[in-house]
Amino acid sequence: MLIKQYVKSRNVGKVTFELPAAELPEEAQAESVVLVGEFNDWDPAATPMTYSKKKKAFRASLELEPGQAYQFRYFVDNKYWCNDWQADAYVPTGMGHDNCVVVAPVASEDG
Repeated sequence: MLIKQYVKSRNVGKVTFELPAAELPEEAQAESVVLVGEFNDWDPAATPMTYSKKKKAFRASLELEPGQAYQFRYFVDNKYWCNDWQADAYVPTGMGHDNCVVVAPVASEDG
């Protein structure tokens, strides 16, 4: 799930990425869940996600360039790739799977 907010004071699009524990592969231990994508050069060490007991989900927040589209995926236990089924779009990779796409929020016209 993607939670988006435009932060006017910093002119950034804040995106909270949320991967519910129920959407993890059955065989995954979920010892590590990381967010990887174009915003961190697909570095599996750059953006670890933290587990929220209240939300029963792994979460990470990033400040991104407003209006910019970024491809991303979740990487679980250094082994399993997961998609966000509420992403803004999906892009085929040519390797038999799709990458998710998020578009960072922009300032609203009325605000």
